[in-house]
Amino acid sequence: MEEKPDSIDRYIGSFPEPGRTLLNEMRAIIRSEAPEAVERISYRMPAFDLNGILVYFAGYAGHIGFYPTASGIEAFKDELGEYKYSKGAIRFPIDRPLPEALIRRIVRFRLEETSKKT
Repeated sequence: MEEKPDSIDRYIGSFPEPGRTLLNEMRAIIRSEAPEAVERISYRMPAFDLNGILVYFAGYAGHIGFYPTASGIEAFKDELGEYKYSKGAIRFPIDRPLPEALIRRIVRFRLEETSKKT
């Protein structure tokens, strides 16, 4: 990955396969649930912003990191058993398909949370 990516396209383009494909899939899943969100780079990671940051995601050698804030993880921790996770991050292995339905539910949860800020 380049030092300071200036767009999500450049960020994703800097990764080799299969990470690039999974990052594009993650972006498409989030975009389909939050079409009005603004894409940006924040903390050197792709982020979606609508009334505040909804989620971040990032690529790594062995996994795709998904950062739906602590509340997003807490609300779905019973469904995260097969994935490594912490207070602020979920790791989706790079050698498996992304859990699309779970990601969609988490993004919808975050949309509801951030809509209360307005």
